[in-house]
Amino acid sequence: MGSIVDVAGIRVGHAQDSVARTGCTVVLLPENGVVCGVDVRGSAPGTRETDLLAPTAHVEVVHAIVLTGGSAFGLDAACGVVAYLEERGIGYAVGPWRVPIVPAAVLFDLNVGDGSIRPDRAMGYAAAAAATATAVVEGAAGAGAGATAGKLAGIEHAMRSGIGTASRKLGDLVVGAIAVANSIGSIYDPETHEKIAGPRASDGTFLDEGPLLAQYAGLAPPDGANTTLAIVATNARLRKVDATKLAQMAHAGLTRAVIPAHLTRDGDTIFACATGIVDAPLDVVGILAAEAVAEAIARGARAVR
Repeated sequence: MGSIVDVAGIRVGHAQDSVARTGCTVVLLPENGVVCGVDVRGSAPGTRETDLLAPTAHVEVVHAIVLTGGSAFGLDAACGVVAYLEERGIGYAVGPWRVPIVPAAVLFDLNVGDGSIRPDRAMGYAAAAAATATAVVEGAAGAGAGATAGKLAGIEHAMRSGIGTASRKLGDLVVGAIAVANSIGSIYDPETHEKIAGPRASDGTFLDEGPLLAQYAGLAPPDGANTTLAIVATNARLRKVDATKLAQMAHAGLTRAVIPAHLTRDGDTIFACATGIVDAPLDVVGILAAEAVAEAIARGARAVR
């Protein structure tokens, strides 16, 4: 239920090449920036500006976050978002300049569609320009354009996944998430535990993952080819260190929806940002964030079935 744009001030934009099956998703934050944290649990991440999000780092706020396909090449999309924000005078004031802070994370989709086409500066700019606070498109859009899940038997037995969003409300507190699973693991409904996406046989039935797990070393796809990415946003009033803890807590939702997760060949990364409007206990925000992330992952996979 709901979406990340239920958090006032949050806007989402997608841009994609549906034939090449790649794209990017931009979450634009309130113009003055908001506190943000990150937690990377996978051992094969592709990221930009994540060091700035450490509680000990000087920078206090960020202005947008990018999720993108294209592996390391796709990080170029963040440059287009930086350009879009600079044109509008958004960013840290440094002398006569405005320097937008735009963290990003990538997923690997070069093995589907046309891998020679990747999200670039122009696509990132287009996604930022398309950002809106209205209903967020789910499924094979933006960073979800080339997402696949259930790769224990190799990419030829995987299913399409996609980008999804969800939110939770408790009184005045709002917590939303947007997520895309491009995972080795299968995707499950966090409430019913129904398998939504996983390795399939040629007749469309799900393969037994027990034997596949036993043969994992021989069947696993290349390093870095698998990632689940998410952004959590809330209107809670949090410190930077709290946002970091929120990102950690939100990974509980990832592990409810993606099994297995956080593997050595995954790049699982969650960002968490807070607009600072409502006082709320961090534990409550974290519980709602995990629920929203799990539902967002499931919705993204369902949207392409």
